[in-house]
Amino acid sequence: MTTLSAFVVPVVTVGMLWVVPTGLGLVEGPRPPGWDRLRRAWPLLALPGAVSLWLPRSGTATALAACYALATLALALQAPARLALTRSLRPGEIAVLTALVSPSVAGLALVAERASYPLFGFELDLLALTVPHFHFAGFAAALIAGLLCRAPAEGPSARTAALSVPAGTLLVLAGYFVDDWAELAGAVVLTVGMAAVSVLTLRERRGLADPATRVLLGVSALVLAVTMALALWWAAGEATGLPHPTLTWMAATHGLGNALGFAVCALLAHRRLRAQRTAAAAPATHPTPLPRTELPA
Repeated sequence: MTTLSAFVVPVVTVGMLWVVPTGLGLVEGPRPPGWDRLRRAWPLLALPGAVSLWLPRSGTATALAACYALATLALALQAPARLALTRSLRPGEIAVLTALVSPSVAGLALVAERASYPLFGFELDLLALTVPHFHFAGFAAALIAGLLCRAPAEGPSARTAALSVPAGTLLVLAGYFVDDWAELAGAVVLTVGMAAVSVLTLRERRGLADPATRVLLGVSALVLAVTMALALWWAAGEATGLPHPTLTWMAATHGLGNALGFAVCALLAHRRLRAQRTAAAAPATHPTPLPRTELPA
């Protein structure tokens, strides 16, 4: 295992086995047929992909990665099915649809990287980094931006986050095919969206009584600010030739921070918020006692 993969592999494993099913459980609104079955089965469906990460590049690793890629394709097909139900392209919905499609990009890159095939001419290290990028920026960040864009709280910042995170993620992908300047433009757009997510997250933690949820939201917002500054530094250095971190250093800082400090903490916080809202909305479980009546003497 190379130094780069030593940072990437554990992060992607968390993304496959925990981040995706947890995020799917937080999606609000109508769910297409098969959604809940796919969500419940996801850890099992993702297991071959996770195992492939820990194996040397080989035919076995490629076959296991292909199994995971098929699961991500099934998830991507939930996007048009959901769109048919919601008939909505509100910013929050665009973010959710982007999240559903993003793991399929990661799945394709994983198959190519495990097969030692330079897909579209990309180096294997770049393909390896595409896998966490589309699990955490493509899926987790877009989904969290969508959660922050709930209709009652929707405002300019929420709409900016819900549109900029998907747009920035796709522009970074397009930059792979164009040049470093195009990738820098994508990083700028993505950073704008992530900055809006950070601000909204800090705003959401105000007034919360639960200290654990407040801590999780605070950590996710502050870590996100640092990791996106690193991303801009790296993209600017690649485009201009100025000194900037190596890919290994970025994986150890930006990658780990985004995965564990931002995505995992934010999803844990939103899961706690969902449970609290559900408990508050639940009807009283104890029946109201009937009024006593006096019997005649």
